[in-house]
Amino acid sequence: MKRCETMHSVSTMLNQYPCILGEGAVIERLRRMQGLELDPFVVNSAFIYEEQKRRALEGICREYLEIGRHFNLPLLMSTPTWRASRERIAAAGLGGRDLNADNAAFLEQLRSSYREYADKVLICGLMSCKGDAYQPGEALSVEQAAGFHAWQAEKLAATKVDLILASTLPALSEATGLALALAATGKPYLVSFVVRPTGTLLDGTPLRDAVAAIDAAANPKPLAFMINCTHASFARAALLHQDNSSARVRQRMIGLLANTAALSPEDLDNSLQLVEEQPEAFGASVAALGKELGLKILGGCCGTDGRHLTALARHLQADTTKVG
Repeated sequence: MKRCETMHSVSTMLNQYPCILGEGAVIERLRRMQGLELDPFVVNSAFIYEEQKRRALEGICREYLEIGRHFNLPLLMSTPTWRASRERIAAAGLGGRDLNADNAAFLEQLRSSYREYADKVLICGLMSCKGDAYQPGEALSVEQAAGFHAWQAEKLAATKVDLILASTLPALSEATGLALALAATGKPYLVSFVVRPTGTLLDGTPLRDAVAAIDAAANPKPLAFMINCTHASFARAALLHQDNSSARVRQRMIGLLANTAALSPEDLDNSLQLVEEQPEAFGASVAALGKELGLKILGGCCGTDGRHLTALARHLQADTTKVG
């Protein structure tokens, strides 16, 4: 019963509001903070267990919540569980902890503290591929992925998250297996790719083929698709590509969590310095793309912080006011 109610609330939010603000970067911002160290296995998923790290994580989350509340925009937040698979938790020596449930409870507690605004906040349980998100050659097969990701999918589905987001996916095979694992939970879910300007995933699969394949394989199919960790200009080129995209892709694609660097994933991964974009330029370009292609969920990824999200929220609020 609860799962049906959750699905209804997510669908209602998507239908009720012209846009939903996505959060900005979290892991990358924590990585740049002095005195903090990301775990080599679970990254930031265990931050909630140490006071200093929990404060740093909470500070970033509250900053995004304050921006959403200030501009009166609905907000999509993600649990700090990007790397909280059973295999990684065991490797980190944290097998006695329920990282997925504890992180979901952490974010639920933050949401509840915002009282009236809490009704406008969606929480997604965050998952990703097993290996390097920039290396499609490391992707699992469909069958391997469905088995590997089932454990974490069930863990997150058993919490109070509103939906599950499988993000930063470079290859069709693992994305499909992830979708199968998520579909089995009965929880609404989104699938988000890293894309090239040529309209393909990092493994070379055309977007039109990727969306069609996952929609055909998973039952129920994803609520929709997104793009993340991709510059707005790259995402626009990919979605409008004459051969590798399609009207169907643009219909099923509802969001972009953009980074600030117009670089290929390979160049971005090897960059020794943070490549930033001026907050106003970021906000204007992401909002404009959302308006052009009807994208509902718009937020940030690598390189973004509260400045970028504030600029984006200002543009989204202005566009919403014009529509109203």
